Amino acid sequence: MNTRKTLVSLAAMATLAAAAGCAAPEKEADTTTESGVDAAAATSAEDFGGLEELVTAAQEEGELNVIALPPDWANYGEVISTFEEKYDIEVNSDQPDAASQDEINAANDLQGTDRAPDVFDLGQSVALANTDMFAPYQVETWDDIPDEFKDPDGAWVNDYGGYMSIGYDSAVVPDVTSVKDLLGPEFKGKVALNGDPTQAGAAFSGVVMASIANGGSADDVAPGVDFFTQLKEAGNFLTVDPDSTTIEQGTTPVVIDWDYLGAAAAANVDTWKTVVPEEAVVAGYYFQAINADAPHPAAARLWQEFLYSDEGQNLWLKGGARPVRGDAMAEAGTIDEELWGALPEVTGEPVIPTDEQTVTAGEYLAANWSKAIR
Repeated sequence: MNTRKTLVSLAAMATLAAAAGCAAPEKEADTTTESGVDAAAATSAEDFGGLEELVTAAQEEGELNVIALPPDWANYGEVISTFEEKYDIEVNSDQPDAASQDEINAANDLQGTDRAPDVFDLGQSVALANTDMFAPYQVETWDDIPDEFKDPDGAWVNDYGGYMSIGYDSAVVPDVTSVKDLLGPEFKGKVALNGDPTQAGAAFSGVVMASIANGGSADDVAPGVDFFTQLKEAGNFLTVDPDSTTIEQGTTPVVIDWDYLGAAAAANVDTWKTVVPEEAVVAGYYFQAINADAPHPAAARLWQEFLYSDEGQNLWLKGGARPVRGDAMAEAGTIDEELWGALPEVTGEPVIPTDEQTVTAGEYLAANWSKAIR
């Protein structure tokens, strides 16, 4: 199967129906706008009287708190700066290299303060475990988003996606064609996984990829954990969280991560290559949600409107990620056709773990991962 440009065509493979527990907790802060709208209770721009009124309410707040958004991750640097310039709202970006679980921890630790994150960008396993923290909201482009990629009440929405891959510096290691290649002596002390799979979505999907490549499946990730045990025993596994700096410095010459991050690395390292192993094609979306305890609830909702607008979706596409509205925008003629056509083809049968598979795998990892790589 050749899979190009979008993950939306894989919708039937993803049963992400986590609709329970979407009600926002009670808030002590007064979130009523000058026009008399309770921004924290708004479920659409219509509750403000329209998008223009939402913009006004957000500008009155003047700030937006985001967390765990590296500038080179899916082009988030440009996404943030464009939002700031477009709406004259200051974006406070905290812990850009944090994992998904760190976002939830920060929201709990800072609850009720003006420093709490307004919005989340989460990996699937962490998102589905914390839906009670999300405030339901439906953006104006809601109908363009396939049902399989959103909570029916708007508690969460998939935003951008990609394929799990192996990125490597071809000047340091031989070409990679399969996951098992990483066990070779040429990769001693060179292979990094982006995060802890019990906390980070990229690392979680990396274990799923390794599992499928070694006879397991999204239902059984034990072979993936066993693979990383072998990688550790061979001396090939690096317990270093990779990022653009470690890649450019050569500290992490092989990185298991999303393909769009491999594209970002190649922009700064001429010899960087990225491969999606044909024997283990794992696809996935991240989850966007509003913190029910958001200190800037109007700005949080405007941020969502921006992200799911044509402009926001094309900015993610510019970062090599596949926007969730990609197919609808291509049909409407609003997609950046050059960038859309430049997305790499992926050969193989893609797997998108369902919510049930994700929960089961997460439980297994929580019990076994630390023992595997210590």
